[in-house]
Amino acid sequence: MHTTALVMFSGGQASTPCLAHALTQYERVETLGFDYGQRHSVEMTQRLRVLEKIRTDFAQWAPKLGDDHVLSLDVLKQIGGSSLTDDVAFAMQADGLPNTFVPGRNLLFLTLAGALAYRRGLQVIVTGVCETDFSGYPDCRDDTMKAMQLALNLGLERRLRIATPLMWIDKAATWQMAHTLGGEALVQLIVQETHTCYEGTRDVLHDWGYGCGTCPACDLRAKGWQRWKQVQAV
Repeated sequence: MHTTALVMFSGGQASTPCLAHALTQYERVETLGFDYGQRHSVEMTQRLRVLEKIRTDFAQWAPKLGDDHVLSLDVLKQIGGSSLTDDVAFAMQADGLPNTFVPGRNLLFLTLAGALAYRRGLQVIVTGVCETDFSGYPDCRDDTMKAMQLALNLGLERRLRIATPLMWIDKAATWQMAHTLGGEALVQLIVQETHTCYEGTRDVLHDWGYGCGTCPACDLRAKGWQRWKQVQAV
C-alpha cells in the first residue's frame, strides 16, 4: 500500500488540486517545483503562497504536508525555441504543436522527480498532466506516463508509481474536483493565489483567477470555469 507521495507542484490550477488529492490519499506528502527559466516565473513565488495557505487554512492537511523542494533546470532555457522560455509570440509550429511546447520538459521533470523520490523514500509521483483538455503536448499523454513509470522502475530498481489524477478530466471537472476536496475555501485559494498565465500577468483578477486572459493557459482556465459554473447553475 502506498503511503507517501511527491507532488510535482508548480502552484497552478492543475497542480493545486493534485496536491489536495494527494493530501487526502497519503500519510506524507512532499512537493517539488522546477525553475527552468520560464517567462511566467511568478509561479515560483505563488507556489510558496499556496503552500503557506494550505498549511494555515486546511488543518486536516497541514500535518501531512512535508518538505518542499525546488530544482533548477535552466538548461531548458538554454535550448530555447519555446514561447515559455523565449520572448516570442504564442503561435502554432509547423508540426502542429503550439510553440508553448518545451520539448523534453516533462520527461526531465519526471526523471528528476524519480531521483528525488528515491532519495526521500517516497513511493508515488503525482503530476497534473492531462490528455482530455490540453494543448496536444506529447509529454502529457497517458502512454508517455506509463512509459516513464516503466523506465523509472527499471532504472532506479524501485517500484515507483506515477499518479495522474487529472488525466481523463477536463478543466471544468478540475474545478469540481477542487470543490469536492476542499470546498469553497480551496476554490478561492486557487482563484486568488495560484498562477497559470503564460504571460506572468498578475495585475488583473478575473472570476477564475489572475492572468492576461488571452494566452492559451488563461483561455483553458476561463473556459473550464465557465463550464463548471454553468453545470452548478443547473
